[in-house]
Amino acid sequence: MTYIVTLTPDQMADNEDDWLVAERFTKGLPTGLDTSDTGTRLALLVCDNRARSANNGRDGFAEHGRFITWMGAVQRFNTVGPVDRSITIEPMRRCPKPVHLDGPDGILASLPSTYRAHVERALSGSAGHCGMTTWHALREALLRRHPELARYVDWLLAHLNPLVFNVEDAADCAWQEQKDAAQCLTRVTDFPHSALSVWGRPASRDEPYLAGLIPDPVENSLIDHDVRAGLGGEAPHFDDWRQRGDVRCDIHVLEDSTGRRLEVVNVNATPVESRLGTDMIYYHHPTHSFVLVQYKRLESRHKEYRVNKQLLDQMDRLEQVSRLSSKPARSHEWRLSPDACFLKFAHWRKGAVSSTELAHGMYIPLSYARVLLEDNCTLGPRGGRIFSYERAASYLVGSEFAELVKLGRVGTVGTSVEQLRDFGLQRAREGYSVMLGFETSDETPRERALRTRSRSAKKRPKVSSYSPPTSQQQ
Repeated sequence: MTYIVTLTPDQMADNEDDWLVAERFTKGLPTGLDTSDTGTRLALLVCDNRARSANNGRDGFAEHGRFITWMGAVQRFNTVGPVDRSITIEPMRRCPKPVHLDGPDGILASLPSTYRAHVERALSGSAGHCGMTTWHALREALLRRHPELARYVDWLLAHLNPLVFNVEDAADCAWQEQKDAAQCLTRVTDFPHSALSVWGRPASRDEPYLAGLIPDPVENSLIDHDVRAGLGGEAPHFDDWRQRGDVRCDIHVLEDSTGRRLEVVNVNATPVESRLGTDMIYYHHPTHSFVLVQYKRLESRHKEYRVNKQLLDQMDRLEQVSRLSSKPARSHEWRLSPDACFLKFAHWRKGAVSSTELAHGMYIPLSYARVLLEDNCTLGPRGGRIFSYERAASYLVGSEFAELVKLGRVGTVGTSVEQLRDFGLQRAREGYSVMLGFETSDETPRERALRTRSRSAKKRPKVSSYSPPTSQQQ
């Protein structure tokens, strides 16, 4: 089904500030409306401006009529009561300009009478839908009058139909881990989860996850220019990595209206078959602190990880990170523990999952992992050591880990950008896929804490995003 939600100008005005940040809208459906999980599962949000005198021009439209103003993806079907249903539309994108439905130049006039009647029926209440044949006719009419909407439709459809990773394939496993690291970075920094989620397999198995990123259509105009143009003359801190011959590096930059920026750097230096796993590194530049997460895959059947020499060697190397850290001298440098490195024992459900969904797993601080390895709770029946949910009762879940990082309660103290650069390249050369997030902002530690603790989406800044051009785009 393709859903059509009709709102008054007042309803639009009440919700748009929230949509710009939360990218989510839950709408109740009329009782008895079919909610079969079929068809495109797109949603068109229409502003009904026919009663123009009631809105006093607040919607900005100069004409009467109905206009498509937003598009989105129907992510979930919700049961509200015994018979009532609702849909959750997420993510949502505002059309570059309102699409006029009515009048001789409107979209409806260009539809064959049968399909026009189907769309009118869907528009007759607060929410309705149309089938695939009507959608195809409507899409053709939309793109004929507004070809710029093609990238919106394609992006949303790709979001709704994420690729299924083959857990038997080394490249797919690597991309799966890198995707999760990218999603973790957006959660830690409070940028939209959808910004780094819509993806197609890159041409080469050895390329990073970000090489296959399908850019957000809202910022497509920026992607056609060099990244320096998008940054107002300021190049990313890791832009020179893209020119190196010994690594493959892709960069995506997110920025909000306050100037807070997240530079996401995805770098590989070895063929996928010889890689040791994925590192996620988050660096908060104002406090000169970084956190590292090393990914380990749990066996999908038993959800356990058997400790081997490779893991022990990797833990030894990760402990060297603590030597980069200084003693806290100011209040914002205090940490709950000196741990800056975590192991994420992750497992993925088979089949397609939401493009923004994090992998289930345990975040275990390195010092706690050492304690577990000395405790009988991890001792296997044959004398080996095993990490599992049952054996590591004090692990962190994704939301708990993200909250600690957001508040600056974990991470190094006083580490420099130069140390970060050296460490990131070292990890890539050692055989890891590295997903590095570099956040810059002018906010104070107190302002950062207040933003993090705010649960109101309307208090957060509007976000935009853009990417440097790929070699194909150049």
